[in-house]
Amino acid sequence: MVGMNLAYIITLLFNTYTVLLFLRIISSWFPAWQAHNFVRFVAFYTDPYLNLFRRILPPLGGVLDISPILAFFALRLIEMICLSVFT
Repeated sequence: MVGMNLAYIITLLFNTYTVLLFLRIISSWFPAWQAHNFVRFVAFYTDPYLNLFRRILPPLGGVLDISPILAFFALRLIEMICLSVFT
């Protein structure tokens, strides 16, 4: 029973962070949104993680940033590892 609850919490945390990443990516397409408090909140918590991958894979031509693909992949991999270790 405890393992099931822990698996639920781990999955919930990773899914929440995934949604925050999606929101950050979408908000980056709309520069006018950058002044909103919620967007700044999301950026504060997601940009350090995304910047790790931007160092590995910089934007192509300075315009197309595909590093979030790596970020999503790594996040799922970390989630699977956490689930296998802690449950």
